[in-house]
Amino acid sequence: MSAVSAPEPAYRLDEQVGFVLRQVQQRHTGIFAAAFGDDMTPTQWSALVRLAEAGECSQNHLGRLIATDVATIKGIADRLIRRGLVETRADPADRRRLLLRLTEAGHDAYRTRAATALDVSSETLAPLSKTEQATLLRLLDRLR
Repeated sequence: MSAVSAPEPAYRLDEQVGFVLRQVQQRHTGIFAAAFGDDMTPTQWSALVRLAEAGECSQNHLGRLIATDVATIKGIADRLIRRGLVETRADPADRRRLLLRLTEAGHDAYRTRAATALDVSSETLAPLSKTEQATLLRLLDRLR
């Protein structure tokens, strides 16, 4: 009596969204690193931008704004503070909580590097037409 074997699954790694997104993220990170060098990571840049947009906020709130866990946002904030781009102060409503805000150097870094960051996004999306770029961003936004 021969055993009936199950058909092979139709799983192809190159067709899986997570695998493709990771490869695209790696490509984008390489483009970012080429543009920013060792000056800043993409996540540090995200924190800097969110602080420029939101103003002063708690470290926990900043982590939520950039979709980063508590441990990671602490390290990011510490590095930006050491570089003089972010400063802290005690929250007057809760002295146990620190509020983060950009320093003048942080505002300057945001203003001077925003064009570079826009170039990084443009280069990442360059293989697509303008219509495809808009469609991709709209569809990715729906997946959040």
